[in-house]
Amino acid sequence: MRASLLLIFLAACGGATKPAPIVKQPDPPVAQADPDDEEENDDGLAVEGTKGHMDPKAIEAGVSPHQIELEGCFTSQVAKRRFLGGKVELKWMVDAEGALKSVQIATSDLGAWPVEKCLLDISRGMEFTKPKGGATDFSIPLEFSGKQSSTWWDADVGEEAAAKHKKDLAKCEKAGTRAPEDAMITAYVGARGKVVSVGFATTQESGLEPEAWDAWADCAEKRILAWQLPDPRGSIAKLAFHYP
Repeated sequence: MRASLLLIFLAACGGATKPAPIVKQPDPPVAQADPDDEEENDDGLAVEGTKGHMDPKAIEAGVSPHQIELEGCFTSQVAKRRFLGGKVELKWMVDAEGALKSVQIATSDLGAWPVEKCLLDISRGMEFTKPKGGATDFSIPLEFSGKQSSTWWDADVGEEAAAKHKKDLAKCEKAGTRAPEDAMITAYVGARGKVVSVGFATTQESGLEPEAWDAWADCAEKRILAWQLPDPRGSIAKLAFHYP
């Protein structure tokens, strides 16, 4: 999408009591248009799906009324967790008639499930017009700016730190909650190795209904917040790992 169509959530600058901005990031790659589709524009304005496509103005019309709510997901949850910050990519799947099939967090390194769940709840209530050419999907990436820096652990360090604890997440499945086929988990580690925040994304179609995904994430969040990981010693560490 062109810059003129980017969704920008404006917030005041200054003290800690003022909301942090949510800024639309550069667009992710989209599926290539069918060369036989003569309706495609050559100005890059269309958002492509595997079969159909949705005009960016139609996407903006569906998302724009909820901008303040989306911003509030972050500002209402950040509180003293000034280290929270990162990118969240929301992905919508719409059928050929314009009915919303599902919404998922395709990628996220925010590491805050309450914020991510709020974004999902709002996104699940959005309405869009009928796409052109059949069912489609589209994504919108958002960035949330933190007030305090954190230090990313290397990918292998994060995976190693979480490895011995992963079996703990199987208890969510034993409790009757289905796990996604592949989840990316982002966590923050504070003093004495205590996990202080955690969030989730699914790197592929999770195969779970919204209620099942939420139930698994609720359970996983509770268990991970009880983990004891290596002490980052005076800083906030950030790590990411896959589950299973």
